[in-house]
Amino acid sequence: MSDYLVIVESPTKAKTIKKYLGSRYQVAASLGHVIDLPKSQIGIDIENNFTPKYITIRGKGSILRELKNAGKKAKKIFLAADPDREGEAICWHLSRALGIDADTPCRVEFNEITKNAVKEAFKNPRVIDQDKVDAQQARRVLDRLVGYKISPLLWKKVKKGLSAGRVQSVALRLIVEREEEIANFVPEEYWTLLAHLQADGAIFSAKYYGKKGKKHVPASKEEVEEVLAGLKTQEFYVDDTKKRERKRNPAPPFTTSSLQQEASRKLGFTTRKTMSVAQELYEGIKLGKEGVVGLITYIRTDATRISQNAQNEARQYIEQEYGKKYLPAKPPVYTAKKGAQEAHEAIRPTAVERIPEKVKSYLTRDQYRLYRLIWERFVASQMSPAVYDTVTITIQAGDFEFRATGSQIKFDGFMKLYVEGKDTEEKEEDSLLPEVTPAQKLKLLELEPEQHFTQPPPRYSEAMLVKTLEEKGIGRPSTYAPIIHTLQVRGYITREKKVFFSTELGRVVLEQLLEFFPDIFDVDFTAHMEEQLDEIAEGKKDWVSVIKNFYDSFAKRLAVAEDHMEKVIIAPEESDEQCPQCGRRLVYKMGRYGKFLACPGFPDCRFAKPIVKELDVECPECGKPLVERRTKRNRIFYGCSGYPDCNFTTWDVPQKEKCPLCGYLTVQKGKTLSCANKECSYIRKLNEKNQAVQK
Repeated sequence: MSDYLVIVESPTKAKTIKKYLGSRYQVAASLGHVIDLPKSQIGIDIENNFTPKYITIRGKGSILRELKNAGKKAKKIFLAADPDREGEAICWHLSRALGIDADTPCRVEFNEITKNAVKEAFKNPRVIDQDKVDAQQARRVLDRLVGYKISPLLWKKVKKGLSAGRVQSVALRLIVEREEEIANFVPEEYWTLLAHLQADGAIFSAKYYGKKGKKHVPASKEEVEEVLAGLKTQEFYVDDTKKRERKRNPAPPFTTSSLQQEASRKLGFTTRKTMSVAQELYEGIKLGKEGVVGLITYIRTDATRISQNAQNEARQYIEQEYGKKYLPAKPPVYTAKKGAQEAHEAIRPTAVERIPEKVKSYLTRDQYRLYRLIWERFVASQMSPAVYDTVTITIQAGDFEFRATGSQIKFDGFMKLYVEGKDTEEKEEDSLLPEVTPAQKLKLLELEPEQHFTQPPPRYSEAMLVKTLEEKGIGRPSTYAPIIHTLQVRGYITREKKVFFSTELGRVVLEQLLEFFPDIFDVDFTAHMEEQLDEIAEGKKDWVSVIKNFYDSFAKRLAVAEDHMEKVIIAPEESDEQCPQCGRRLVYKMGRYGKFLACPGFPDCRFAKPIVKELDVECPECGKPLVERRTKRNRIFYGCSGYPDCNFTTWDVPQKEKCPLCGYLTVQKGKTLSCANKECSYIRKLNEKNQAVQK
């Protein structure tokens, strides 16, 4: 018989912890929540202070019985769920089900699953934090009230199977409103003018800035021609030159949100995939003779703080691997955003000495890539800033002013290891300018005018959406993955070429929600509600009062919506194709992975097929058109329309241009154009407009 029973959420976590605790401890897994609100009813006694009606989750009865039996045999029970509000709630439900007194210090909390962290945590158990439990309970009740009251309304008025979420609908609103911005955007013309100049044999370019000290951006061809006419007789000379040193600091270690964003940018991971793989790394990976080891710290955090031990480890590694110049005199301190839970650390490797290459053989490809991202980001965050020399040359040509800017990395610092990704392409001047002196005359080689048009704001990528949700205080980073997943599953949005599009269904649902519940699905209201949940967790507010204040106005709006919301019929868009089975005209439908064609005669006729996008490029094997297809995991690839007779496929984007060396198909790979024939070595760089340029 074991002296102590320890309950965690997952079997992997249980296995990792067990090896640190020894034979006196039995470690069991609850497999997440065992008690929750029922699915078949709202499960909240609105008339009795919004008391939740908790039940044992279907299928979890046997787990709870086993835990109760094990608890009866143990001298003491420890509850060691994850160190967040959700984990606190799991422990609270278990403590009540197992008959643990509320004043018993049974809660064990650790930020990383390592021997020292686990053993230290068991030396200092605490009582369950009721304030954290109440905050989780308030969120659960709020979301249940909104979901279970509004969703049936949408079933009656729009379509069966729809749902409305308190936070998910605000995320949908951001996507829909961005599409409206794009649709209503009116491009404005503007021109740039480059002067290609020569100074003592060195050639460089300067950009037209303005006239008589005032900034001027030509808005038409006529305006730029007027500038060109004024420059015809002018000589170009250096007016001023400024050189200064700039420093670029490393990005802080990862929080949940920044990890989701960076994994989306650099690895192409969805938020859901990021959290799933990160959970595996946190709970433990078997590293040969070392056994199961937690490779990273807890993954649900909004803090950038790190422990003194971790900082010392990183500094020791940096000095050994890169030398003293890459080690700052004082360890950097990163400021967390307002409201961050500073009790947690940032996401970091549990041991810097476990460099990614050392553990690569024990990890899956996705685990390795994410671990490497976390490891590099953390180590880089403790390195010296990068140092740039920036130069600005001001050039006069009569009343006209041009400016040339450039920068050169003087010391790479943290950039030797890691550079943070960007949501949109930003040009960084990284070019050397010639040494010039004031009053020096320059030779004009060419004036190059170019027309441009202002661009609408970009559609949200997953990284951009997560960043916006966090900046606006909507939801919590741990909820972003299920929010985005739900919007896609419900058919409210689709993800194409890594950006989100709203569907007609999504727009109709949002329109109905905003007409009758404008406050509840308001960005500021949702952010304020998040602040109130934080205040409940800090013991500053009573959860029942917060829910009551919300529900009083919500109930009134609900009554109005039930009486006045009109029924909406969304007619499916017809295609030109006929159903091969019954002759009806096929319609476009929205599925989990976007649009597809289906027979409107469902369920009598169940014919459906994917929409195939044909390219204006011939198959190099048989000459038939190539088409865009998708894998089961929704990854795009290109194949022959003659399949299965012809099996040609490629992951890269096919181009019309034939290979000049062997005549085979060329494909675009990032910023290069290359031959798809593996036997051919032809490759060319592409310019900013994705046009091929010579090597």
